[in-house]
Amino acid sequence: MINSQDIKKGTCIRLDGKLYFCIDFLHVKPGKGNTIMRTTLKDVVKGNVIERRFNIGEKLEDVRVERRQYQYLYQEGGEYIFMNQETFEQIPIAHDLINGVDFMKEGQIVDVVSDASTETILFADMPIKVQLAVTYTEPGLRGDTATNTLKPAKVETGADVRVPLFINEGDIIEINTQEGSYTGRVK
Repeated sequence: MINSQDIKKGTCIRLDGKLYFCIDFLHVKPGKGNTIMRTTLKDVVKGNVIERRFNIGEKLEDVRVERRQYQYLYQEGGEYIFMNQETFEQIPIAHDLINGVDFMKEGQIVDVVSDASTETILFADMPIKVQLAVTYTEPGLRGDTATNTLKPAKVETGADVRVPLFINEGDIIEINTQEGSYTGRVK
């Protein structure tokens, strides 16, 4: 159990039977009355964001989470098989629990967050930016750069991304895995 005033960014708490990460907090001292903690919490499983107020001194159930690096090995049905980098233990993780799964290729290192008390996997996070090769895109027309126009492209993992007209097949591009958007070309 922790006190509500001890909540910080990244703190994981159990509230109404669900797990939430604190993504923002603010101590509020109104002109009269008690000090409160205004928090923004993100549901670990569904990703919903809620705002919640707590009185100072209110007890909350703290959840200890562990973040470990795992390497993606292969896909089997609807699950992805990962290997722990320290113990070489292999675990399956469901498609829905992996953030940025469309941009994951074999050998990719991801951060797996688990509940330390029950050893259940909460979610897996891809790196924010990954570099992938473009496997198919229509050729851009020379001199057609007057506007910031984007065209569809397919990368080596099979995902579709919108890229600028000057990107060609075989180019290595950098992609933001959270938004699924093109961020730049790698020289």
